[in-house]
Amino acid sequence: MKTKLISLIAILMLTVAVANAQGPTRSGVSFAVLGGINLQNLTGTDFTGDKFENDMLIGYHVGVNAQIPIIPEFFFQPGLLFSTKGAKSTFGSLTSSYKLSYVELPLNFMYKGSLGEGFVMIGFGPYVGYGIGGKVVTKGGDATLDTPIEFSNTVEIGDPLTTTYFKAFDAGGNIFAGYEMAGGLFAQMNVQLGMIKINPEDKRFLNDETSIKNTGFGFSIGYRF
Repeated sequence: MKTKLISLIAILMLTVAVANAQGPTRSGVSFAVLGGINLQNLTGTDFTGDKFENDMLIGYHVGVNAQIPIIPEFFFQPGLLFSTKGAKSTFGSLTSSYKLSYVELPLNFMYKGSLGEGFVMIGFGPYVGYGIGGKVVTKGGDATLDTPIEFSNTVEIGDPLTTTYFKAFDAGGNIFAGYEMAGGLFAQMNVQLGMIKINPEDKRFLNDETSIKNTGFGFSIGYRF
């Protein structure tokens, strides 16, 4: 894993060096590394149609993006992120944390205009994500139980009721705003709204009204070079 990460960083740095050698007037493409915190929730309704009353879960994200000019002050900004999401729920004396890990591909369009010695950034766009892991951590008193989350599009009648299932695929929209200093350091806040249900079809329940979506917001800091 470390070797792959070092190789990715080396390739990214080489690409940036080539782009800079071409000159900003010919290329204008830049790259950034970024990371930050997520405040995420799982919203929607349970199998009876009752609205979830979950609490937000603190997670994080880390990744890279590219900034590709379209017309003056407007850019296409694709990225690649590792992001953790989920929610907390309480039932009596038990508290359960649903922790999901995703690889995400945001495809944003951004306005970037001069403000002071830096640039103001406002953007929006879709994202797609794919779940690569997850678990449910249940605590009650001094006891803690960890159970893995399984990704599946369909839950069959004979599947255990004690297992938590989600679809691996997720998609939705991003809205963000931030500020980039002249040296390349930047900070931004973003809102993320899931557009599709991430709960699988569950054949164990008749008239199942479950609808679960990812939603939340986050804060990022990064460096563009």
